[in-house]
Amino acid sequence: MRSNRATVRAGVSMAATLPMIAGALALGIPAAHAADGPARDTLAGTKPAWATAKADKGAAADSSQVSARVYLAGRDATGLAAYAKSVSDPASASYGKYLSAKQAQARFGATKAQVAAVKSWLTSAGLKVTGVTRHYVSVSGDVAAAEKAFGTQLHNYAKGSKTYRAPSRTASAPESLNGAVLTVTGLDNAPHKASHDDQLPGPSTVFKNAGPFSSYYGSNIASTLPDAYGGKIPYAVKGYTGKQLRAAYGAGSYTGKGVRVAITDAFASPTIAYDAQTYANKHGDAAWKTGQLSQVLPKNYTHTGADECDASGWYGEETLDVEAVHAVAPAANVTYVGAASCMDDDLLDSLSKIVDNHLADLVSNSWGDIEANQTPDLAAAYDQVFQFGAVEGIGFYFSSGDNGDEVANTGTKQVDTPANSAWVTAVGGTSLAVGKGDKYLWETGWGTEKATLSADGKSWTGFPGAFTSGAGGGTSKTVAEPFYQKGVVPDALAKADNAAGNRVVPDISAIADPNTGFLVGQTQTQADGSESYSEYRIGGTSLASPVIAAVQALAQEARGGKAIGFANPSIYAKYGTKAYHDVTDNPTGHQLAVARVDFVNGYDATDGLTTSVRSLGKDSSLSAVKGYDDVTGVGTPANGYVESFRRH
Repeated sequence: MRSNRATVRAGVSMAATLPMIAGALALGIPAAHAADGPARDTLAGTKPAWATAKADKGAAADSSQVSARVYLAGRDATGLAAYAKSVSDPASASYGKYLSAKQAQARFGATKAQVAAVKSWLTSAGLKVTGVTRHYVSVSGDVAAAEKAFGTQLHNYAKGSKTYRAPSRTASAPESLNGAVLTVTGLDNAPHKASHDDQLPGPSTVFKNAGPFSSYYGSNIASTLPDAYGGKIPYAVKGYTGKQLRAAYGAGSYTGKGVRVAITDAFASPTIAYDAQTYANKHGDAAWKTGQLSQVLPKNYTHTGADECDASGWYGEETLDVEAVHAVAPAANVTYVGAASCMDDDLLDSLSKIVDNHLADLVSNSWGDIEANQTPDLAAAYDQVFQFGAVEGIGFYFSSGDNGDEVANTGTKQVDTPANSAWVTAVGGTSLAVGKGDKYLWETGWGTEKATLSADGKSWTGFPGAFTSGAGGGTSKTVAEPFYQKGVVPDALAKADNAAGNRVVPDISAIADPNTGFLVGQTQTQADGSESYSEYRIGGTSLASPVIAAVQALAQEARGGKAIGFANPSIYAKYGTKAYHDVTDNPTGHQLAVARVDFVNGYDATDGLTTSVRSLGKDSSLSAVKGYDDVTGVGTPANGYVESFRRH
């Protein structure tokens, strides 16, 4: 990940004020009647929390244009959520009785009559239907038509330093539609987009690590540098490879053969096939076979500029994800599903493609945003896709974030989204020590404090330094505690904000610390302007997510190829067993750190070098402790983890 995740969906933090209704929407609880008459059903969560009376700048112009999506609830939203739960729970008689995509749509999707009724309502209000999918009807039109359709007024509101349009009251739909509408998005025009969780440099300029390095953890002690935490520390590893990660997480002889893994990000790297094959050849991974790596891409891309989604910045994200999956599960088939942009609507389309066409059983997603920027309407749309995936036996894995408790980044303690969804596996991050002979030594929670070497080289300036990055985690303010966390997650975490209990992130974890990171190879623009392949060390929960997805591919192979599906009930059922490394911040009894040397300009010594000490296991206010914790969840996969799935 980048040392600081991009700040997106600009605006003030509002996590404390978001209503806890995402779960209600996702579970298909009937909408309440609108206050102004019995003929309308309110679409809860469609008025954003930042659209306050104090911020109101007056009515939007009637002629202003609106593009919206009306998401369809389907014929049995409550039944969808219930079946998604039972089919994923090892304790249920329905466990593993997955439906095909066609069966799921026939049982839970919207009927032709529902779609026709929704289209008729929208067009009668003066809106133009621009698209229809299994999940939504998209429309465009002016503000006046949108106000008529959704029973609200659209006003302009100050949000931070900018002004955006939003409903002045909760939107609604005609009661005569009989609950066919799940929610509507697009009535507010504030940015809804994700950032990738990584420390990737942009491909416009090459990034290289300076040395010296350790080849494995502790192999090269920085004997000439000042002591840190009472002794000498090792140099950071050059970057772990697949062989080391497979050994650390108990891959054994499994390779992921016959298992399909999908990866979603925005845009697409033009050199991914060459880079992935070159990397595999250089590091002893199995060569990619013809057809083993495929891409499903949109016809057109949008929001590509640096001031919007910065398309080129996502190339390395795809490269990391693809190479990490192949390094850990070298025989798995990988399908990259690129979104047209980093906006939520486009990312949702990518996830829907996977579900609607059952492109894979495991999906790694190394992107997200802060919970304060998630709105209940979008949460409902995401959860519906995840629930459809669950009933088909598809599991979604999301990076938990790279800013720890988010206080340093946003000023407010909060988790990231969509990792906060009760229907996905949130993947946290660790610092990993692999020793000589690929031996697993230990892990700490990932959390970095950084101090630089003084000018005279005799001390660390401001030691131990400021917090720079760490695994995302904590307690959601908007998502209720899911059944699988009860009895495992301590009340001190689950009930931190609500006596009834809320979702806690993450669920499981893997290597993330860029200072104990993974070596990746990518075509980049070199200092002389030429483009060529080069390698660098990388980390972040962008690494942890594909690593866990790959380990799950091994587990699925171990159980004879039968899909694991939504894995959280199984993951928590194994809590406290030898399937996991129980990660703590202090596995050796003393504070751990590494020394790191970087090029000032990021690629060569022309502008000098900078030397720093980077702590391990100091993640903002979050702590990795014995048992479940909000940095590493239940822990990381140990030697018994993959094999444990054979028994299910």
